[in-house]
Amino acid sequence: MDATPGLIATDIDGTLLRDDRTLSAHTAAVLARISDQGTPVVLVTGRPIRWLRLVYDQLAEPLPAVCANGAVVYDPVDDQVLRADPLAPELLAEVAQRLRAEVPDVSLAVEIVDSREMRHEAHYPVRWEAGDAAIRVVDKPEELLSVPAVKLLVRAGDQDPDRFTELISAALAGLAEATHSSNSGLVEISAAGVTKAAGLAWYCHRIGVDPADVLAFGDMPNDVPMLTWAGRAVAVANAHPTVLAIADEVTSTNSTDGVAAYLEKVFGAD
Repeated sequence: MDATPGLIATDIDGTLLRDDRTLSAHTAAVLARISDQGTPVVLVTGRPIRWLRLVYDQLAEPLPAVCANGAVVYDPVDDQVLRADPLAPELLAEVAQRLRAEVPDVSLAVEIVDSREMRHEAHYPVRWEAGDAAIRVVDKPEELLSVPAVKLLVRAGDQDPDRFTELISAALAGLAEATHSSNSGLVEISAAGVTKAAGLAWYCHRIGVDPADVLAFGDMPNDVPMLTWAGRAVAVANAHPTVLAIADEVTSTNSTDGVAAYLEKVFGAD
């Protein structure tokens, strides 16, 4: 990709946001300038819709988002889900059966209602949203699997995230997608074929942008499909080894405004 990109796609956590989950005023200004000049900017994240407000509050204007690792495409201006690709209840049941057979002490949670709500087993650790009305524990395991879910979350105590994801991926081969985006041993499961690349590809097709014209930024394994799909893939310097291995280029870290620094090289500084 030598010409000016036709679209900017960026992961949020560990890529766009600093380690304290704040967005620098400088990065916000760079994104606003590029967007105002006519180049679409899209957030592509594992986050659910309900976690986007924390980001939008730090941006000049809310940006469209591909959420839940590609399962949800969201228009924040109209608060509208443009596309959702959930795991159906019967698929959830089969996935849960395989997981419980492979990992007896597994704990499960689901993102439902296009990721506006979450349901979880009593022993699943809720680390950020305890007390939120959108988060509820289920009384019976089958209740967890009774409605479509855009993402299934899997924990089993302290786990090496890479090895645990490999274990889950092998158990679900051909049935669902398994990935991770944190160092806490959380595995994120989507329907087969649902990745950040698939969600972003749908959005780009909708607005007429070719994959070759997409400039994408990321840092974790769940970003790999998007980065390999995009015309230019840029990793932040703090990225996971699998991301650094496939990136076309590496910018500085998320905490030193790596995305903004790279974009200023491409579009020029203000």
